[in-house]
Amino acid sequence: MTSTETFETIRLTADVVLIADNHVLLIERGWDPFEGMWALPGGHVDPGEEVQTAAARELAEETGITVPMESLREVGTFTAPGRDPRGRYVTVAYTATLPERVEPTAGDDATRAVWWPLSWLPELAFDHAAIIRAAVETAA
Repeated sequence: MTSTETFETIRLTADVVLIADNHVLLIERGWDPFEGMWALPGGHVDPGEEVQTAAARELAEETGITVPMESLREVGTFTAPGRDPRGRYVTVAYTATLPERVEPTAGDDATRAVWWPLSWLPELAFDHAAIIRAAVETAA
């Protein structure tokens, strides 16, 4: 009997659902995949980096907003094959709530950072609509 092993490269990312005044902070992506679409702040976890640290770092890099690490609460891990067209990506999503909206400053691979009302969101990249829904349900 012959056995065949299949190996798949899996990349780890972190995303942040930052909420204030019934709004969520989104970035406009500056490059593919989904260039020009709205998404949650987030990105790759660097070698040797904790996932929660990566979430806080990516939020700061892409929006200019920093939050204390202890305020980031895990929403869940999103693993569906095909959630990213570049290959197999697993993301750990976090959420935090601010008492009021803070003016963001887009940076890194974000061309804009904007607070969107939770009741009226644009079409989102990846599976970020599902991540936002999960974060809102977790907070309720």
